[in-house]
Amino acid sequence: MASFKKLNTKGFARPGSEITPDTVYWKKYSAPVLVKEFGPIDYIDFSPVEPHYFAVTCSVRVQVYNPITKLVTKNLSRFKEAAYGGSFRNDGRLICAGGEEAVIRLFDVNTKSLLRLFSGHKAAVHRTFFTADNLHIASFSDDKTTILWDIPSEKQVISFNEHSDYIRAGAVSPISKDIFLSGGYDKQIHMYDTRTSQKILSVTHEAPVESLLFLPMGGIFLSAGGTEIRVWDALAGGRLLAKIGQHHKTVTCLKIASNGYRIVSGSLDRHVKIYDSGTYKTVHSFDYPNAILSIGISPNDETIVAGMVDGLISVKRREENVKNEKPQRKKVSYRHSGKNLHTPQVNIVVHREMKEIMSKHDTCLRKFEYSKALDCVMMNYVVNKTPHVTVALMQELIRRQGLKQALSARDGKSLVNIIKFLNRHIGSVQFGRVLLYVANVLMDIYEDHLDELAAEPRKMFSILASKLEEEENLILALSELQGKLHMILSAAETVPPTPAKDALTFEPSTAAQKNLILSIA
Repeated sequence: MASFKKLNTKGFARPGSEITPDTVYWKKYSAPVLVKEFGPIDYIDFSPVEPHYFAVTCSVRVQVYNPITKLVTKNLSRFKEAAYGGSFRNDGRLICAGGEEAVIRLFDVNTKSLLRLFSGHKAAVHRTFFTADNLHIASFSDDKTTILWDIPSEKQVISFNEHSDYIRAGAVSPISKDIFLSGGYDKQIHMYDTRTSQKILSVTHEAPVESLLFLPMGGIFLSAGGTEIRVWDALAGGRLLAKIGQHHKTVTCLKIASNGYRIVSGSLDRHVKIYDSGTYKTVHSFDYPNAILSIGISPNDETIVAGMVDGLISVKRREENVKNEKPQRKKVSYRHSGKNLHTPQVNIVVHREMKEIMSKHDTCLRKFEYSKALDCVMMNYVVNKTPHVTVALMQELIRRQGLKQALSARDGKSLVNIIKFLNRHIGSVQFGRVLLYVANVLMDIYEDHLDELAAEPRKMFSILASKLEEEENLILALSELQGKLHMILSAAETVPPTPAKDALTFEPSTAAQKNLILSIA
């Protein structure tokens, strides 16, 4: 006798995420270590030199952490009010930081001593960066000005006043000491060249700018604001190259990873996303317990740090798997320690037959107990965790012409569970066809007996009717849209190509085409 064929659930299984080299690479981080600070984490910056300490700007101090021990090694606390934007110099020896006091402080990392104090701004300074030559500092302030400072003399080199609102974002060119960017809450981004003493480029982000970032070659820069990241080509006069809209809340920070091949963004939606810097497509994503204000990643991708609004710092580190390199000796009890000293040679291996375990719904199907089989897959743990199994059994009942038998003569509770399942999943693209057929059969069975049912099943039937009406209206709307698109495409194919007067204007050549466009609009 032929063996019983089990229920096929593979057709409805949820497709898993595609495993790519990026997925494997970015999943090699250990579990995060959480460190609590006092107040929101304003800025995180990694030292460019080993061992790649990272500076965390929070409250009235800048703290330098060891990425291996996750402990504070240096505490720069010469601030009376909130500190902002502490960043390392290229050699990792100096840190500059702004603050609410409208001054820029320069610290020696090793001695923690305050080396310079730059005064001149009239409002809080939120971002400060060393230029490419390590001899100047660019500062970006709420007084709507951007100033370049000379470190040895503590004097202003040049000042720009091009914004009409707070400046909360800035970036310096990685290849030129004279080029830097400022982004403000007036939605404007300006590029300056100190050699010409004026701005050389302006673009509009269309949202308050929260972060700016140069790619390593210096010709392309990114801006973050609102829910979008925009990519601009500076060499082409500020041409917009791409819009990245993967976040659903404000994007707060941008960083470079993998030697410039990857871009990292953090957002208030609690996600950190990683993009390919060539295609600008998302290659991986991290989830965090709270909104992200700042992100930092070491030059070798060994450590990734996220700062959150509640003062938590999450430190993830790529650890080497020592267990794979040095296999441990298997422990053997003292009682049986001598039995493996002289193991006899094995000539024949007898394979043990494993008894195949059949699920409850398959057992009921084998006995043609269709109603019991449906009850088995309507259990809460099946419906909530593996709904594709429930839909697969319904499809099998349709194939066997046993669906009507399984749905008939049901009591109030079991009928309510079935209708609830239909209401939850009937709009699904994956399950829609099967569940629509089940809903039709269910209504054919109970339409003449609705008055005999209890109040709850009748309520569930009314909800099902409204769901089906919503699906019908959606299908009609999509059909109308499809018809309009067909008309537009047909008109485009029939219109002969004519030279346009202006590249940005389009004039219909005939009265019929004008009427067609008016009817579509």
